[in-house]
Amino acid sequence: MHPLEPSRRSGRRSALALWGASLILAATQEAAAGSASTALLVSAVVDSTCAVSANPLTFPTYYPGNGGVNANTTLSVRCSRGAQFTVTMDAGTGGGTLVQRLMSSGAAKLQYNLYTSAARTTVWGDGTVTSAVMAGIGKGLAGNEAITETVFGTLPDSPANRQLAPGLYTDTVMITVAY
Repeated sequence: MHPLEPSRRSGRRSALALWGASLILAATQEAAAGSASTALLVSAVVDSTCAVSANPLTFPTYYPGNGGVNANTTLSVRCSRGAQFTVTMDAGTGGGTLVQRLMSSGAAKLQYNLYTSAARTTVWGDGTVTSAVMAGIGKGLAGNEAITETVFGTLPDSPANRQLAPGLYTDTVMITVAY
């Protein structure tokens, strides 16, 4: 055997060493093939929302000199659960004020007003002058979760109303829900 020529025995040892190193390397690679994880934050903002609807308020026929007339109607407010809200009403389009709303028939004006209770002592308005607003807390947006409020109307038998010509008098009052 030549001194530079490896023996069969050393060749087997080299092969075994190479095979052993391969096993160690494979084991090391499997151990190093771990995993990593993190948390994903998921969020959403649910904002408050409200909707309002109102039924018409139709007074019975007014006969000047026979006394004032009253009428009631309802409005419904649906707001997100827990949302605080206020319901306001403006003076209307008839040229009146919160103190004295007016219905119109051409240039003629019929006095009336809207109130927060059956006592008809507090005008439903925007919180200014002597008017009040209605406040509440939303129950949810489903139809059966609506909050119903009664609007009480009075058409007085005032001297000004007694002087009016017969006809249809109308006004449009804007209802606003702030939340």
